Amino acid sequence: MPKVTVDGVEIEVEAGLTVLQACEQAGKEIPRFCYHERLSIAGNCRMCLVEVKPGPPKPQASCALPAAEGQTILTNTPMVKKAREGMVEFLLINHPLDCPICDQGGECDLQDQAYQYGSGLSRYFEHKRAVEDKYMGPLIKTFMTRCIQCTRCIRFAEEVAGTEVLGVTGRGETMEVGTYVEQAITSEMSGNLIDLCPVGALTSKPYAFVSRPWELSKTESIDVMDAVGSNIRIDSRGGSVLRILPRVNEEINEEWISDKTRFACDGLRVQRLDRPYVRRDGKLQEATWDEAFAVIADKITKTSGERIGAIAGDMTCTESMFAMKNLLTNLGSQNMDCRQVGEQIDSSLRAGYIFNTTISGIEEADFCLLINTNPRHEAPIINARLRKRYLQGGFTVAAIGPELDLTFPVMSLGNDPKVLESLASGKGDIAKRFKAAMNPMIIIGSGALARVDGAAVLHAARVLADTYNVVREGWNGWNMLHSAAARVGGLDLGFVPGKDGMDVGGMIEATQKNALDVLFLMGVDEIDMSLWGNAFMVYIGHHGDAGAHRADVILPGAAYTEKDTIYVNTEGRVQHTKQAVFPPNMAREDWKIIRALSAAIGHVLPYNTLDELRAVMFKAVPHFAVPDVVHAANWGAFGAIPRGASGLTAEPFEAYVRNFYMTDPISRASKTMAECTAVLRDGRKPATTEAA
Repeated sequence: MPKVTVDGVEIEVEAGLTVLQACEQAGKEIPRFCYHERLSIAGNCRMCLVEVKPGPPKPQASCALPAAEGQTILTNTPMVKKAREGMVEFLLINHPLDCPICDQGGECDLQDQAYQYGSGLSRYFEHKRAVEDKYMGPLIKTFMTRCIQCTRCIRFAEEVAGTEVLGVTGRGETMEVGTYVEQAITSEMSGNLIDLCPVGALTSKPYAFVSRPWELSKTESIDVMDAVGSNIRIDSRGGSVLRILPRVNEEINEEWISDKTRFACDGLRVQRLDRPYVRRDGKLQEATWDEAFAVIADKITKTSGERIGAIAGDMTCTESMFAMKNLLTNLGSQNMDCRQVGEQIDSSLRAGYIFNTTISGIEEADFCLLINTNPRHEAPIINARLRKRYLQGGFTVAAIGPELDLTFPVMSLGNDPKVLESLASGKGDIAKRFKAAMNPMIIIGSGALARVDGAAVLHAARVLADTYNVVREGWNGWNMLHSAAARVGGLDLGFVPGKDGMDVGGMIEATQKNALDVLFLMGVDEIDMSLWGNAFMVYIGHHGDAGAHRADVILPGAAYTEKDTIYVNTEGRVQHTKQAVFPPNMAREDWKIIRALSAAIGHVLPYNTLDELRAVMFKAVPHFAVPDVVHAANWGAFGAIPRGASGLTAEPFEAYVRNFYMTDPISRASKTMAECTAVLRDGRKPATTEAA
C-alpha cells in the first residue's frame, strides 16, 4: 500500500486510489463538479486541482491522478488557490445569474463552491451564451444554459441506468448535452439525474417552483412502493409531502431511488379517505367513528368466527397485521392471508421466501437465473445491482418467462414452465454454466407463484436449487423477489391461514357460496372486487381505490408517510418508517383503528400504545426488535405441495407488473405517474415538449 503525504500528514492508502480519494481519506475537502464516487472518471471540470510533488510545476486534476508511493500532495497553496479561483471564474462566464428563480437554489454545488473557492470578482463583460432547452420527458425540467458540461448525467445514464440516450454534441462554446433525437428518457431511475446535476440544468418538473429547501421539514424514512425498502428522506411543509429524496444505504439502494418512489408522492394528497363511511340504502355516507364501529360490531356479534376473514394489502404495516391477527384469533377465526394476489408461497420456511443473497450480495454472484420476474419493473434498484455486477464481467443471466428488456444482456430460455424440468436434467449450455458457477443465484418472482400451478413452480425451482448447489456453506443463492412491501413482514408474522383456515382463494370461493359473512380488507385493492359475493366488507385504508368502492364500511387509515411503523423488505431486513406529516382529518393509524374496534366488539386487545404493541409483537417475532440487519435464515425442506394443487402446466408465464408507474393506490392517484404512463409507457405525445 503506497504512502503519501497530504499537507504534511503521511497516510497509507489502498493501491489504485486516486489523489482525490487519498486527500479525502486524510480529511481534506477537495471541490469537484464532474467527479462522482459511483461514476467513471471524466476529468472535465478541473475544479479538483491540487499540487503534487514530484511532478510538473502546475496544478493537476486529482480525480484522474493515481496516488503513488512517495507523493507529496498540497491542497491549499497559493498556486492551488489561484487555479481554483480561475476555474470558478471560467465556469461562471456563461452561467446565468438567475439563482433567485432557480429550483436548485440553496442546494447548488456551484453556489457553494463559488462562495468558498471563488475570488468574488469577474473580469468578463461579454454577452453570455444561451442554449436551447431540451425535452427529457414529464419528470425532468431542463435549463441547459446553466449546464457546465460535467457529464455526470451522461455517465449515469450509460453506466447505472443502462439507457444510453444522453450525449454531447459540438465542441468548445457550442458544446451541448442532450438526447441525440428529442425524446423522453425512458428509464425507471431517471430522477437520479436531478440529484447528480451539480447546477440547476436538470431539475424536477413536478416540483418546479413549489418550495425552497429551507422551508421544508426533513424526515428520514423508507420507501414502500416496492419490496426493496429504499432509504429515503421525506421533505414536507405543513401537512403536505412535497418531495422524496434518496438517502445513502450501501447495502440496499446505495444512493439511488426509482422514479415511482421519487415522484408518486403527489398521489398522497388526492383521493384520500379522511373520515369513516357506512353504506346506507346502497350508498356510502359519512359517519362518525362510533357509528361505523357500531355497524361493524352489530354484524360481528351475529357472526361466528369461522365466517370472518381478513386480507392484508401490499402496503400494510406489521403492527396492523399483528393487531388484526390478534383480533381474529380472539374472534375464533383462522381465515387470514397477506398474499393479496394469491401467491402460493410456503410460509413454513423463512429462507424460502426471502432474498437470501441480499441486495449487496448480488455483486458476489457469477450466474443468475430469473424465473418469471422482471426486476426492471418489479425492483429497479435490484436491476441496477444486477447491471453493476454485469459490468464487472464474468456474470451470466438467464431467464425463464416473457421476453425481457433489461439494461443488460439476458439469455432467454423460453416461456414454458416445463423448462424448469428440462433445465434440471443438466443438458445444454446454460445447464453447464449453471453447474460451473461458483456462486449461482436464482431469483423467482411473485408472478411465478400467483398462478394455478404456483406451488409446483416453486417446488420445480427448489429442485434446480438442489441440483446446482445454489445453497451451500457460506452461500445462499435462493432468492424470492417480492413486489409488495408488506409481504415478508406478513409471512414472518404468520398472517396466513391457520389450521382449517382459508387463504385468499378460499375466501373468495366462500363468499360466493355465502360461507363467509364478514371480511376485513386492509388496503386491498388489487383483487377483482366483483368476485366477493355478498360478504359484508370493512375496508381499512388511505385511498379511495377499488377496495373502498366495494366496502360496506370504510375506516380511514394512514399512509406510510403519516405513521411510525415497521416493514420488512424482500431480503428480510427490518426497517422503520417515520411520521413526516399527520393523517388527514379523521384518519388514524391502522393499528389504532383495530385496537379501538376491538373494544367496540368486546374483545379488547392487550395494548394501548405503540410501544406496548411492539413489546408483545417482539416476543412473538424476536428479530423484529433488531432493525437494519439481515437475519440469515436456516435452509431446510419446503412443505409438501398442497393437496389438490396443480402440477406444472403448459400455460406460459405472464408479466407480473404491466405498468411500472401504477401498481398501488398512491401511484394510481398520482397525476405525475399518470403522465408517465401516457408518455413513457404508452408512447403518447405530451401536450407540449417545452422543457420549461
